[in-house]
Amino acid sequence: MNIEARVGVVVEGGQRALNSAHGAAVVDAGARKFLQQQQQQQQHGHSSKQGLNPQIGNIQQLLAGGIAGAFSKTCTAPLGRLTILFQVQGMHSDVSSLSKASIWREASRIVNEEGFRAFWKGNLVTIAHRLPYSSVNFYAYEHYKSLLQSILGLESERKNASADLFVHFVGGGLAGMTAASATYPLDLVRTRLAAQRNSIYYRGIGHAFRTICRDEGFLGLYKGLGATLLGVGPSLAISFSVYESLRNYWQLQR
Repeated sequence: MNIEARVGVVVEGGQRALNSAHGAAVVDAGARKFLQQQQQQQQHGHSSKQGLNPQIGNIQQLLAGGIAGAFSKTCTAPLGRLTILFQVQGMHSDVSSLSKASIWREASRIVNEEGFRAFWKGNLVTIAHRLPYSSVNFYAYEHYKSLLQSILGLESERKNASADLFVHFVGGGLAGMTAASATYPLDLVRTRLAAQRNSIYYRGIGHAFRTICRDEGFLGLYKGLGATLLGVGPSLAISFSVYESLRNYWQLQR
């Protein structure tokens, strides 16, 4: 009986040990499952919070950039008007008066002779030029970049730094030339309106367009386009290529 009792105690103790071990395993598995569920919920909550603040689309970006550019141009329009007047001053004044030219004297002359609002001559057409120029510029850049990447076979492989630099340089230059060509008539009208002084030749944007087309023909709206493209093309080509190179470099450093 003693032996049977001892065996029973051992078996019972072993069974209890097995049950406790099984229970601990069950608890451990349950704890792991609970922690995994908590982690998944936290990840889901983090992604949901990210979803609440999505990135804006291309149209919103273009509008934001255009509006910001138009606002900045409006704020700096007086300086732009003074710059144009100094550039064409020899057309309106004799040589002796050029030595007396100064920003304060020219600004005082504008206020006294033309009124304070004259500082913003041509600003409306500048705003009208800024929005389509930004839109065409960015859209054309993305289009040219995708086209060049497909031609060079860079869709799947983007580790060729020299090829990427070539794509950004050529794509940026072509985009700048496309945007400048598409919006050049507005830029021409803006410059002519801002260059007017006492004698008013163009009474507004519409009148300027009609007068130029009547007196100089339709191609008169594109006078100086070649020189503009020679400056805009390389400028934006360098700008886009440097921007993309720095952005890629900093992304690799993160």
